[in-house]
Amino acid sequence: MEQLVLTEATDPFCLDRAEAAALLAGAPWRRYAVIGDSLSAGTGDPTPGYRDQGWPDRVADALRSVRPDAAYLNVSERGATTARTLAHQAARMRDFAPDLLHLPCGANDIVRRSPDFGEIARTLRRMYELAHATGALLTTFTLGKAYVVPAFPDWPERIAAVNGIVRGLAAEYGALVVDMWDHPVNARGNLLSADRIHFSTSGQAVLAAEVLRKLAGSPGPATPAQPERE
Repeated sequence: MEQLVLTEATDPFCLDRAEAAALLAGAPWRRYAVIGDSLSAGTGDPTPGYRDQGWPDRVADALRSVRPDAAYLNVSERGATTARTLAHQAARMRDFAPDLLHLPCGANDIVRRSPDFGEIARTLRRMYELAHATGALLTTFTLGKAYVVPAFPDWPERIAAVNGIVRGLAAEYGALVVDMWDHPVNARGNLLSADRIHFSTSGQAVLAAEVLRKLAGSPGPATPAQPERE
């Protein structure tokens, strides 16, 4: 049987520009910021039939379609850990004063011989505390099954651990979670770029659509409940 070749126009998980704008109709956000690593940057190879654009730029475009004056800042950098994000990106993010802010999910924190998940949790918490203080609505991802580093035989357990940390912190600090762990897009043969790590632009289009769907169900930037202290 011939396999159906999807394009952005036929992809059931994608949104066209009109659909994206409709989801954000009445959106209150005017200052959108993204910090973190290559996942936050939207790094990925082109996919035939899909617009060559990363997910955060797609989200920014959708926001500007309903808020033409919306400002957008993306200071993410390839290879950044959460600690590096805090050290090199936090000041610019704070100065920008976002009302919508995307946070990384620790993908590069687990690419080491022996990750310290206690330290990862503490570092991610510092990032959430800083982000929470801006008053912005926070968003983040969980890592998908397609993200695989064969050098580490315990990789699924690493992904499960960091995804658990992210879900817990997001719930505590009122962040929206785009949960990609079990998303059907993970099964696509053309999902990954040539490096076998980053989503190609077909995946970027799906990521953007899932972010927009999450935002459509949000009431906007509101001060989340204060996190419980141990």
